[in-house]
Amino acid sequence: MIRVAVLFISDEESTDKESAGSSSINEIISGLLAKINGRKVYCSTVREDFRQIQEELFNVTEKGFADLVLTIGGTGLARKNVTPEATLAVVEKEVPGITEFMRMKTASKYPSVILSRGRAGIRKTSLIINLPDVKEEVLESLDCLAKIIPEGISVLRKDHDYYGYKELRLWN
Repeated sequence: MIRVAVLFISDEESTDKESAGSSSINEIISGLLAKINGRKVYCSTVREDFRQIQEELFNVTEKGFADLVLTIGGTGLARKNVTPEATLAVVEKEVPGITEFMRMKTASKYPSVILSRGRAGIRKTSLIINLPDVKEEVLESLDCLAKIIPEGISVLRKDHDYYGYKELRLWN
């Protein structure tokens, strides 16, 4: 079972727990969970602020309760879009192939995905992937990643077992 944390990055105008597009994106994420044998263990809406995003990513990965952390939003060109920078401040290793593959596969249907600056990387035993906040782009991105996510998580788990990292279990 792959434990998944989802962080919705929201601007100040829409900081509700469920932003306008998040219910349809939650349905898409549920579809991914079924494909990868995953379970959502954490979900939060985070204000589009560098320090808040960085802190949330740090806390989720530090506690070790998620194998996969998906951020939704904050990857565009606007000055306020700082999710990629906050992610890079947290990850120990970047995994550029994930976002390159995502954009390559999605761009044929949705060319605007090329304007997404999303990043992917590893912190401790968690894989973090930034996704855009456009429903169709999220669907296409997750569809193309569904086959490779379990393989990546498997490698991270083997590494975890080998080096004996301590994992804090908050939920069973």
